[in-house]
Amino acid sequence: MVLSRTIDEGTVTVLDRRVSAADRAPSLPDVVLRPAPGNAFEGTVEQLATAIRLGVFARGEQLPPERELAERLGVSRNTLREAIAALRDSGLVTTRRGRGGGTWVTDAAELPPRATGAFVRSGAAMRDALTFRRVVEPGAAWLAATQALAGDQRAWLTDSLAEVDEASDAAAHRVADSRLHLAVATLSGSPMLIDAVTRSQAALHDMLMAIPVLRPNIEHSNAQHHQIVGAILGGNAERARAVMEEHCDATSALLRGLIG
Repeated sequence: MVLSRTIDEGTVTVLDRRVSAADRAPSLPDVVLRPAPGNAFEGTVEQLATAIRLGVFARGEQLPPERELAERLGVSRNTLREAIAALRDSGLVTTRRGRGGGTWVTDAAELPPRATGAFVRSGAAMRDALTFRRVVEPGAAWLAATQALAGDQRAWLTDSLAEVDEASDAAAHRVADSRLHLAVATLSGSPMLIDAVTRSQAALHDMLMAIPVLRPNIEHSNAQHHQIVGAILGGNAERARAVMEEHCDATSALLRGLIG
């Protein structure tokens, strides 16, 4: 049995038994986590913490095995353990020992920056982050729309959009929103753009967590998401870029008004 979902410029047919966007190939951990030059420990903490904040690893989800994570990040298992210990001390993860043990993301990962004392950009720093986002994310949408997407890639993007629409609360919506933007970046096929959008979303996440959730903004944002995905699936690169620019501008206006 199949169903059809209409998205802006076309009708996308997907399986009635939908596969979660997190299970689509390529997976977000595969594209977000990668070896980074410089300080191994600090870089590992940054990458894992960012992945948790953006929902690459969701609340309550178990992290991959140490060997797999260490290989993906290009660090020793000892360095990885030290990084996980830092995340544990920060309340982002919890570790269970013994048979069936492992490391899980905790509820504390979703505390807003103002509740944890984290730095929230404002003024020139905020404007710089928002300008950076307006450059890289429309470009990623444009490039994604030029790609010959395979069926599983198209379904992954469609499912990512559906997860935003179906989010049960504000926290789930923020995570699903980030995952959708990371999916768009992934489909661009550019590792450098993926890295740039990951950084953009990490900065945006902290700023959005510092302001109230506004229902009209969520509705407007969701409508733009549909237009962006429709343009990408329809191969309309210029429209994908234009709507993503409008999307970035709307969020920027909100943040400038509420944070300053």
